[in-house]
Amino acid sequence: MTERVELMTYVTCPTMRYHPVVVAQKAATVQLLSGGRFTLGLGSGENLNEHVVGRGWPAVNLRHEMLVEAVHIINDLFDGGYVNRAGVHFRVDSAKLWDLPEQRVPLALAVSGEQSVELFAPISDHLVAVEPKAELIDGWRKAGPRGDRAIGQMPLCWGPDRDQAVRVAHEQFRWFGGGWKVNAELPGTSGFTGATQFVRPQDVADSIPCGPEVAPIVEAAREFADAGFTDLALVQIGDATQESYLGWAEKELLPALRQELG
Repeated sequence: MTERVELMTYVTCPTMRYHPVVVAQKAATVQLLSGGRFTLGLGSGENLNEHVVGRGWPAVNLRHEMLVEAVHIINDLFDGGYVNRAGVHFRVDSAKLWDLPEQRVPLALAVSGEQSVELFAPISDHLVAVEPKAELIDGWRKAGPRGDRAIGQMPLCWGPDRDQAVRVAHEQFRWFGGGWKVNAELPGTSGFTGATQFVRPQDVADSIPCGPEVAPIVEAAREFADAGFTDLALVQIGDATQESYLGWAEKELLPALRQELG
């Protein structure tokens, strides 16, 4: 059980499997239960997850349009009162959040390029991205979000044996190198297998910090800091070393990141 750490979905899609009214209700509940520590991360979804409800997989422009409409619904519900809407993609009939948290749930939207930045910044609080691109941050701030946090995601594979860590990262995370625009379109695990069949362990090691050393992780994190990101989520690949990794991160990694990056 946590008492201080922030909580966040990283990220959920409120357009196909889950109706935006349902997402808003769940977010408000988590905010109440956590004492105001929750941020709702939202994105336009991935084919792998969303196609299962039998509605097909829309083109990216349509997915962005659906997400904008969904975010307006969620924001309206967070404002309080009844919400009714007959939109292009969603209908809402007398929806109301009966228990609103004292602290409004911040919205953090995932972006990957100029179009998503321009569309999502004006209707959200914070940015989420998986690549340390300064142009995303610059465009986001110019587009006028309500907040100023830019939250990055960076994978790493810590372990006492670097070669083993590289093998684990290659087995479980080699799809990361394909980029968001590719990964979002793949409909199943066979697609990911085909798209990554020529990715070598060395390719993964060149793009993801692997092994027991602090310095490569700090160096990779610096790219996000230099690009203007204010927050960074570190994703430890592999489940066999999570407890050991957390102990190591507390004693060695976090102090080094604070010293080097502030």
